[in-house]
Amino acid sequence: MSEGEVAHGAEATHGAWTPEGETAPRVSELAVIDAISGVYDPEIPVNIYELGLIYAIDIEDDGRVKVEMTLTAPGCPSAQELPDQVREAVMAVDGVKDVTVETVWDPPWDPSRMSDDARLQLNMY
Repeated sequence: MSEGEVAHGAEATHGAWTPEGETAPRVSELAVIDAISGVYDPEIPVNIYELGLIYAIDIEDDGRVKVEMTLTAPGCPSAQELPDQVREAVMAVDGVKDVTVETVWDPPWDPSRMSDDARLQLNMY
């Protein structure tokens, strides 16, 4: 896997030890991806994960999640709403305590980042 790619699949299901001595559920990367997959670009009928707009997902043992994402273009009309929608979707995942969403522009997004499913949906194969 190259640097900046998001791994697909569930993370370990072990938990983090809490101060009360109980094990908190480990946030699943698959659950975070599923949540993000519910966010759609309003101009394109494909979810933002399949569009390749998510560059990185970092999950800490304490339930903090950081998402690095981009937009299809710097002047995207959804520049304000999409990061907020990602933050809200990830906050709803079991075990998530805090979410930081950072919009990055490097590397710039291009259609090669789209999944095969997204290409099929958009007739771009």
